[in-house]
Amino acid sequence: MAKAGFFVCLVIVIMDVAAGILSIQAEITKDKVTRYMSPKRLKCQEPNDQAFKLGLAAATLLALSHVTANLLGACMCICCTEKLETSSANRQSWFGCLIVSWIVVAVGFPALVMGMVENSKSKGSCQAFHHHFLFVGGVLCFVHGLLSVAFYVSATVSFQKEISHGLELDP
Repeated sequence: MAKAGFFVCLVIVIMDVAAGILSIQAEITKDKVTRYMSPKRLKCQEPNDQAFKLGLAAATLLALSHVTANLLGACMCICCTEKLETSSANRQSWFGCLIVSWIVVAVGFPALVMGMVENSKSKGSCQAFHHHFLFVGGVLCFVHGLLSVAFYVSATVSFQKEISHGLELDP
């Protein structure tokens, strides 16, 4: 069972790292088609289909890794929230990682989608500010991977402590 959990955690980390790399690559690809208008130093951006596809792949991988991480242990964590105040530090860190991972995905996924939408426009746009949504989403993919590892480790330690002490798992 522990080996299966480790394998699933490894798959989640691989998906998060791949999503982060793809989104940063999409940002680099997008920046290659940016040209500068010299009089006002406005940045004009042409739509980039390759950056759109990379951003779409990154958003899909982030969503899949988050769903997988929540299926791995979030259901058990939600079931024990009524006793969270009296639970161990491991279980509290488990719950904290769950909440923070939801916040990271709530910011990272829309950032990836907004970066994708920037590249799906039918014609180029000139703007005074250049948003780096794909880069921010990529960094948050890496953060989500770290949180998933912390989530898995704290859940495993919490359950092993309860089993070794002969305690029943809270329903």
